[in-house]
Amino acid sequence: MDPREFPTKGNLMLAKNSLALAHQGYDLMDKKRNILLKELMTLIDEAKDIQEKIDTTFTKAYACLQRANIEHGISKVEELAFTVPIEDSVRIQTRSIMGTEIPHVKHDDKKNVLTYSFGTTHESIDIAREAFREVKELTLKLSEVENAAYRLATNIKKTQKRATALKNITIPMYTNLVYTINNALEEKEREEFTRLKVIKKMKG
Repeated sequence: MDPREFPTKGNLMLAKNSLALAHQGYDLMDKKRNILLKELMTLIDEAKDIQEKIDTTFTKAYACLQRANIEHGISKVEELAFTVPIEDSVRIQTRSIMGTEIPHVKHDDKKNVLTYSFGTTHESIDIAREAFREVKELTLKLSEVENAAYRLATNIKKTQKRATALKNITIPMYTNLVYTINNALEEKEREEFTRLKVIKKMKG
């Protein structure tokens, strides 16, 4: 028999404290799960909106690129494309939501400088360039939102698991322990009372 299950007042107090903590833990896990779920739903809606914007902007960007190819010739557009520097300003920071590390993507938009002359190109190049810049911005934002949603979903799963374990295993176990110890102590008290009554009667 586990020493914690011995029917003593000290063990009863410990069991009651553990039960109260288990209830408190379950309430906290439940609140945490609800907060994370609310945050996740917001991110899912945001991701859907960004994806729709990306689809529209991509379509527009490719239409502009086609026009630029017609006006300048594919080889000239390719030549201009090679002058665009590689994006290396992306930095990822994190913030915490209820213990979940959420990424925050930052990048230096000032690096988005012109690498060609206005005088040697038509407006279609400028429009295509701006449309693809928008696509890049939206893609960075989408990667941030989708990554955050994935991390939240993983944490919700873990939180749900812990809450379920507390509700179905820990709380019933301590409830049963409190009940068993309480009954045993009450039985002891009745026996003691009966014994004292008998002794009193014998002395009387």
